[in-house]
Amino acid sequence: MFHNHNCDNHEHHNHTHTVSNYNFAFSVGISLNVIFIVIEAGYGVAADSLALIADAGHNLSDVLSLLLAWGAHFLAQKTATEKRTYGFRKLTIMASLVSAIFLLIALGGITWEAINRLSNPKPVEGITVIAVAAIGILINGMTALLFVSGKKHDLNIRAAFLHMVADAIVSFGVVIAGAIIMFKGWLLADPLISLFIVVAILVGTWSLFRDSINLSLDAVPENINFAEVKGYLTGVESVTQIHDLHIWAMSTTESALSVHLKVVDNSLHDDFLPNIQKHLKDYFGIAHSTIQVEKQKDDYCVLDKRNCI
Repeated sequence: MFHNHNCDNHEHHNHTHTVSNYNFAFSVGISLNVIFIVIEAGYGVAADSLALIADAGHNLSDVLSLLLAWGAHFLAQKTATEKRTYGFRKLTIMASLVSAIFLLIALGGITWEAINRLSNPKPVEGITVIAVAAIGILINGMTALLFVSGKKHDLNIRAAFLHMVADAIVSFGVVIAGAIIMFKGWLLADPLISLFIVVAILVGTWSLFRDSINLSLDAVPENINFAEVKGYLTGVESVTQIHDLHIWAMSTTESALSVHLKVVDNSLHDDFLPNIQKHLKDYFGIAHSTIQVEKQKDDYCVLDKRNCI
């Protein structure tokens, strides 16, 4: 069947989006963790503790991830240019993906060392391990709290939050391992607890990795129900059919939509498109929508000239 699309109205509506400023959180978190890495690595070597050394290496990967996330967060707020019409928003998604990869690599390193220690356990200085790791719990916990407000709405901030929570969990595990070794003399506690921590952190890391991959491939964001959006648009008055509906993430905080609406009413009111776009923003969190309206008559006017105006 021949289709003659008559694009009577094409409007691109942009809502102002306010991005939370996490510069203070990033600067404080990075500074505290760099200081702690130096302390932890030094005491880890002195105490010959795999748990401390592994935790220091994990913290180093987290600092790199925080720097990456901070850079992406900063660039995402830059004004769009003629070359990059969306600006650098997509960098936040790329940063969260790289952060997830950093975490997976760090977990792989801890696993490898822990397996080696299982076959060749070594004594560690329990009191040193406990003291240093306790400081790590405090520092990483404080840093995580700086990002807690944005972890549900921004995948990039969620990555930073997850790194800090993971560090706090690792440090807590190190404290437990140190206490067991100090009071019970069970040297296998060090690598066994390290492996347990790896499994615990892997759950959240895999979720971050999966979501980052999906957004990189322009999948529908997790917080948006595609079926509900489609149902709303189909149910709009005067709309008889929709097609070419696409929903994707412009960044870790902004979503966009494009769709073609087929209508039968030749006298749509001026608020027809603005009302739809407002609903998409208020109820689905889609602040950037491009809607193209097509008249129903265009499908059959070519077959029956009497229906054409």
